[in-house]
Amino acid sequence: MAKAKKAELDLSTEEKIKEAASIVFTKKGYGNARTRDIAEEAGINLALLNYYFRSKEKLFQIVMAERIDKLFGVLGPVLNDESTTLEEKLEKITESYINMLLEHPDLPIFVLSEIRNNPEQLSNRFQARKHLTESVFIKQLMTRRSDINPFHFLMNLLGMNLFPFVAKPVLQPILGNEEMYRQLMEQRKKLVPAWMKLILDQG
Repeated sequence: MAKAKKAELDLSTEEKIKEAASIVFTKKGYGNARTRDIAEEAGINLALLNYYFRSKEKLFQIVMAERIDKLFGVLGPVLNDESTTLEEKLEKITESYINMLLEHPDLPIFVLSEIRNNPEQLSNRFQARKHLTESVFIKQLMTRRSDINPFHFLMNLLGMNLFPFVAKPVLQPILGNEEMYRQLMEQRKKLVPAWMKLILDQG
């Protein structure tokens, strides 16, 4: 019983540290973040942080890997689902992304700002080449519109879903408040697939 309770406490502390690290890395970037900042954000002492994660680099790698999985992991199962049509995939990707980003709005800024320093991490973690060149989604796109490089569609789809969250600090004050912003994002669950379908049907 004592061991189980300790394991539960360890997991809770680890998650608290990782969440704090994500906040600090997002605000300051990897280079300017200090382990002391992360410890303060987590509400623990520096010695305890070092007990769980021996270095800033190790902590960053773990947090980054988890955030990459969260940001791009929703793509894999949808892209390779042979049972759904192209239109259904557009709807699923959009809804999954917007739901996930409403829950974790700082995720794109954190991942995209740091991925420039180590693009191989995204490629290796997400198996980008396999997902983006051999997926059912890409094959369906090429069958539907062989006259256009399918990456145009993928870039547009990801851009339409990610950009409103990257630009949230600018958009939300213009819209007025968080509730108005969330309403707008909910509307995009239907609008983005509709816009993408129009592109597919042109020509």
